[in-house]
This record gives sequence, structure tokens and C-alpha cells, in this order.
Amino acid sequence: MTPAHKPRIGITLGDINGVGPEVVIKALADNRLLGMITPVIYGSTRALSFYKKQLNIEEFNYSQVRTKGQFAPKTINVVNSWEDAVEITPGKASKETGKAALVALKQACEELKEGLIDALVTAPIDKLSIHSEEFPFKGHTEFLTEYFGAGESLMFMVSDKLRIGIVTEHIPVKDVASSISKEKIEAKLRLIEQSLRKDFGIAKPKIAVLGLNPHAGDGGLIGKEEELIIKPVIADQKNKGKLIYGPFPADGFFGTGQYAKYDAVLAMYHDQGLIPFKSIAFDEGINFTAGLSIVRTSPDHGTGYTLAGKNQASETSLREAIYRAHDIFKHRSEPSTEK
Repeated sequence: MTPAHKPRIGITLGDINGVGPEVVIKALADNRLLGMITPVIYGSTRALSFYKKQLNIEEFNYSQVRTKGQFAPKTINVVNSWEDAVEITPGKASKETGKAALVALKQACEELKEGLIDALVTAPIDKLSIHSEEFPFKGHTEFLTEYFGAGESLMFMVSDKLRIGIVTEHIPVKDVASSISKEKIEAKLRLIEQSLRKDFGIAKPKIAVLGLNPHAGDGGLIGKEEELIIKPVIADQKNKGKLIYGPFPADGFFGTGQYAKYDAVLAMYHDQGLIPFKSIAFDEGINFTAGLSIVRTSPDHGTGYTLAGKNQASETSLREAIYRAHDIFKHRSEPSTEK
């Protein structure tokens, strides 16, 4: 990549009955982004026109892509991913819009794999609406992990204040304890460390690990996972010269601000990591899928059906996801980024 090359950032609209189109339009209406990237939206010009009119946003203008991979510089490019007229009903979950979101996602991934775009930003999907035999996944992360042939990936919630990786991601709470293993924790720690080096330029990452149980098990009084699984992994990592610390009780760790002393935190399960993350960094936080050969980010919120079509959704997280995709792609493209 030449220094003058502006990354071509693919952006999927997600579920068009949610806030995805709104936050995409609002984020890209700020044409300063066009000085940094060439945006390529995968979805529907019809959906964009619908929301542009409904939201009364005049600053948002775009060019429809007529030839595959031929993107106009200094403008917003839109790829029509489906031909059928999909009914747009803001705030309503629909199998039809779920299917359309999958068509756009697959097209963006195909063009990303072919090198036609440089990175991917995904607006929110409705996991129930999109779920089918064709999409048997819990979400974007699992789909992208399989699509790009990664044996393991990491849901990595990222902001300037805090970075949190998750061990077990999208599984029921009742299955968390049985899914925690030394091998799983080691794999996630490896992905965090690699990403901090390669994607964020941190030469010697300092990582905190949370306990699974209240009070991090209280020495085995409240669960044995810390003593039998988590502590041995941390000790082994330290013996290898890694700056890995814990396990910390999650409540006190975040309540006292200890997270600020570390480059990243590894949480054992979804809500243990995402509740403090969204409390601390909701507006500027993003979701980054670490461990993939490609760069993918997304806002840290869902479809927001209750806000859809009301001109109330904030585009801040989507804009941050675009910035992060740009920065991570540029960082990976520089020579000797992994120190």
C-alpha cells in the first residue's frame, strides 16, 4: 500500500429496520471522513434514500457502484446488494430484512477476501431475524471467524479508556463455567497479546485477567475455577515472561479504576466484560474482531429498534468503528508493526 492510498472501508447497513442506515448516514454526512477513506456501503440505495428523506439529512450524497470494484474517490460509494424491493418498516424485526442483511454481509466479505476493499465495518444485525440454515451463527464474530478460516478469534471491545477481550462470548450463562478451560484462556490471552502488538503497537502488553466467581472464588470457597484453571494459566504465563496479572474480582477491579493500569483486560464471559465496558465507554467504544486475517470493527450497540426511524440514534460509535478500522488497517500495513 502506498502512503497516498486511502483505505477502502466497506460498511454493511445491517438490519435496515434498525438504526444501522441512520448511523451510517449520519457518520458519513461529515465529509471530512472522505479525506481519510473511500467508503463503500453494502446494502441498498433504496434504503438509504428512504432514511435520508425521513431524517431530512441533505448533506449525505452518494454514487452507485455500477462495475464491481470500481469505486469513485472522494465520494460515498453504494453497492446494491439485492434487487428485490425489501419492505422497510423502522423498528420492526423481519425475516426479510434479516435475509437482506446476510446478502450484504456476504457480498462485503467476498469483496474483502478478493482485496477490493481493505477493511470491514458492520452495522448491527438482528441475531434472531438473520438466523437460518444459511446463517447458523450467534453473530457476526462467529460468522467471520469461519468465513475467513480462523481457528479462533476474539471479541475485543476497544476504546481509548479500556480494552476488554471475552473468553466465552455468545453462550448462555449456565454454560459459562463448563466452557472455561486452560486451553481456552491461553488461546484468548495469545490473541489479545498478538493484537495489542500488531494492531495497536504496544510492544510489551500488560494484561489483567478477571476471576469467574464472586470475589474471584475467595480461595476456593465460592467456586474452584480460579484455583484449578485460571491461576495456573496466569502463573504459567508469568513464567514465560508475560505481563499477565490476576485473577481480579470484577466488581472491585472496575469500581476502583484498576483497569486503567492495564493495556487490556480478559473477562470470562460476555456480560462480565460488556457491562463495565458500555458503562465506561459506550459512546466511543467499538467491537473489534481480533485474530482474523482481515480488519473488522463494529459499533458497540445493537439494532436499536426502539430508536429506528426517529432521528434519535447516535452515530458516535459507528464513526469510531470507521476510524478504528482505518487506523488498524494502516498500522498493519506499515513495515515491522509487530515488535
